[in-house]
Amino acid sequence: MALTTTIKSIQDIMRKDVGVDGDAQRVGQLVWLLFLKIWDDREQELELLEDDFASPLMNVTWQSGGESWEIEDLRWRSWASDPEGDTGDKLLEFVNDTLFPALKDMELGPKIDGDDAEAFAARALRRRRALIRSVFEDAYQYMKSGTLLRQVINKIESDIDFNDATNRHLFGDIYEKLLKDLQSAGNAGEYYTPRAVTQFAVDMVDPRLGETVLDPACGTGGFLTCAIEHIRKKDVKTPEQEEQLQASIRGVEKKPLPHLLCVTNMVVHGIDVPTGIAHDNTLARPLRDITMRDRVDVILTNPPFGGMEEDGIEANFPLDFRTRETADLFLVLIMELLKPGGRAAIVLPDGTLFGEGMKTRMKERLLETCNLHTIVRLPKGVFAPYTTINTNILFFEKGKPTKTIWYYEHPYPEGYKSYSKTKPMRIEEFEPEKKWWKKRKETELAWKVSINEIRERDFNLDIPNPNAPEDKHEDPDVLLARYEKEQAAAAAIREEIRQALAAALEGRA
Repeated sequence: MALTTTIKSIQDIMRKDVGVDGDAQRVGQLVWLLFLKIWDDREQELELLEDDFASPLMNVTWQSGGESWEIEDLRWRSWASDPEGDTGDKLLEFVNDTLFPALKDMELGPKIDGDDAEAFAARALRRRRALIRSVFEDAYQYMKSGTLLRQVINKIESDIDFNDATNRHLFGDIYEKLLKDLQSAGNAGEYYTPRAVTQFAVDMVDPRLGETVLDPACGTGGFLTCAIEHIRKKDVKTPEQEEQLQASIRGVEKKPLPHLLCVTNMVVHGIDVPTGIAHDNTLARPLRDITMRDRVDVILTNPPFGGMEEDGIEANFPLDFRTRETADLFLVLIMELLKPGGRAAIVLPDGTLFGEGMKTRMKERLLETCNLHTIVRLPKGVFAPYTTINTNILFFEKGKPTKTIWYYEHPYPEGYKSYSKTKPMRIEEFEPEKKWWKKRKETELAWKVSINEIRERDFNLDIPNPNAPEDKHEDPDVLLARYEKEQAAAAAIREEIRQALAAALEGRA
């Protein structure tokens, strides 16, 4: 059975439960269950690979009600995997009174110094426990029926096996389904970046082993998983190199559900202890506090746009760049977080390209401190149905000023007028850009603009394609706006004529 079908059937079971109210709670309930199932599948692999592996879910102690508690085994296999296991009130009591208190407040264990194998294993166990505790910090158990909860658990156990490579590959389908549910529940700002966009951005930026990769608004981890696969395929040949890769991946996500999904995604993609994925707001730290230790080699991100940050966040930024618009703040932050020579790909809306005021100062700073060498203009509908805003991928390198910006207008595939669920964007569409990338020349889809022209335009980067064929159809929104403007002008002329005729008739009378 397809994973998306399994997820739908699980959510149908949850709809019968009086404790689960709406899509957001259904997604939250499902995500922590999936995490524990996936964690257990991964632990079964690690038990075969590591002689001294210790599960953080065994021999767990925690404090509650002024007392100390301990349980021997909280692994999924110990309480969930048996389809004939506890159900009804007994299961509900275990989850509410033991599982959740233990996971939220588990003791990490003592800090142990030393370089021997025992000390290394103890530190790994402590890191795993810290990760699980952070994951469950904002998780909730909503279901009121232990019988329905058992049905959900059995469905997950029977239909989902993440030691199956096929299921791992399809995990993105689960994210897309869950994120659509979040969108329908009104959780603004959550949208799924098409795999084609993340893959193309990663391929062009080309992160390599030894470089630190950051997504400061990582959501569910699409850019990071693409980067992991890219580096692993190109550079990782030994266990030591794999360890180096795992230590080089960083992400930050402020919302609990996407953060939990991202941590789960990292586990699915072989990042055993994804402590590099922080549950935080990257924008909440003052820019002046950023030091060389915080800077990274590669940034890949699609920050939220169209939204406003909470009061006070803008005070973390220099006076010239203060705004509450999230996408603009992230662009300013990224300029600061890159090392000299660091590379970035960031998805931004058209509004950033043509905006004035603070946006002008921000773009001037970008072009002075970074080489903005390429802007790929994406067609309308790439992020539909989450947003219809036109978007672009900006590629830049820190340390050298911009002299020339190349633009590439990504067209719809032949026969397409828009993207849809049945006709999504595909990575194959970017093959022409990839061929053009290294040997750049002007075409009907590609053009370049000098920094002098950009300055003359007061740093307006919204530059239309000068090489487009004459018969190319314009954007319907542009045509509609022009039509409305012409209609208004015609109405004004008609009113002038009416007033002139009225005045002439009054003169005769």
